[in-house]
Amino acid sequence: MQTVDVLVVGAGLAGLHTARLLALRELNVLVVDRRRSLSAGIRTTGIFVRRTLDDFDLPDHLLGPGVRDVLLYPPSRRAPIRLTSDRDEYRVADMAAVYEHARRAATSAGARVLLGVRYVEASRGSVRFAGAEPVTARFVVGADGARSQVARDLGLDVNRRFLLGAEIVHPVAPGTATPAFHCVLDPRVAPGYLGWVIDDGRHAHVGVAGYPDVMRTGVRHLLDAFAADAPGRTAPAGPVERRGGPIPVGGVLRRLVCPAGLLVGDAAGAVSPLTAGGLDPCLRMSGLAAAVAAEYLRTGDRRILSRYDGDALRARFRGRLLLRRVFAGIRSPAAAEAAVAALRGRAGRALAARVLFGDGSFPDVGSRLADPATGHPGR
Repeated sequence: MQTVDVLVVGAGLAGLHTARLLALRELNVLVVDRRRSLSAGIRTTGIFVRRTLDDFDLPDHLLGPGVRDVLLYPPSRRAPIRLTSDRDEYRVADMAAVYEHARRAATSAGARVLLGVRYVEASRGSVRFAGAEPVTARFVVGADGARSQVARDLGLDVNRRFLLGAEIVHPVAPGTATPAFHCVLDPRVAPGYLGWVIDDGRHAHVGVAGYPDVMRTGVRHLLDAFAADAPGRTAPAGPVERRGGPIPVGGVLRRLVCPAGLLVGDAAGAVSPLTAGGLDPCLRMSGLAAAVAAEYLRTGDRRILSRYDGDALRARFRGRLLLRRVFAGIRSPAAAEAAVAALRGRAGRALAARVLFGDGSFPDVGSRLADPATGHPGR
């Protein structure tokens, strides 16, 4: 039975980024994912916000044109509020290509990535798979999604509060529209969240998300109903792809780490409770996770694990969790119309701009631990 320093379960952005950082610290890292191709089973829209683009080295050629305009619609779809930034606030990525880029970066750093290997269980350092021989792992990183099996096997916390999202993605004819992000607050199709259309001039993403217990006709039916007359949608100029999956919105979990392993990405609840964005959080928390895991494996000092403290990180989400509860309480079209009307004034527009264009969608976690090699926050 082969032995590895770190087993990473899940080859999404969080898992591959964590694997790369650990391999750069000269650890023996193995990544497994049940998918046979990283282009299969994509669950994210792929929207990167300006803060992420500023702070992380993302491949520019894999990102669409910048989006500066956001339009907020009430259920009636009449008189949307237009917010315009003087900077590019969003860029939509080709996520299949981003995952492949991240895989190559991880393997270049020294990690091994095995696809088509399903994690079964971990117990006392022994890890079993379907599709590969078992391994012994000194440490396991759970990057296996919102309903993490690794979290359960390690006795860590699991996500309890979810939105369910679905979208369709298709290319558009060039020059048919100005890049814009259309957001529709309509609890009939997206209870507790939004319907959206983001068109960057290359591809259109049309989606809905909401609390599944209120989506009585099913998320696919609601998506099709919304897409039929969604504002800002242009006709497909190529094949239509469907995506979907659960989105944890309960905030960062409290118990994220133990001597046997830790959680990153959706498995850790690393998603903004308010905006439901997860790409920026997964990169930020992966840097901290890799720094903590590497130092713990180097020294064996369990006190280091306390620096990956879900309670401390969660405390910085109080305001966002409160706004999430307010958002979740908008359950009628009349309430949604009133909420959008409240945003039309100066104070309301300032609040909306702060949420949509601000730098605080997810707290910076780098200060939680300095990289022992450089003295700077882990990345």
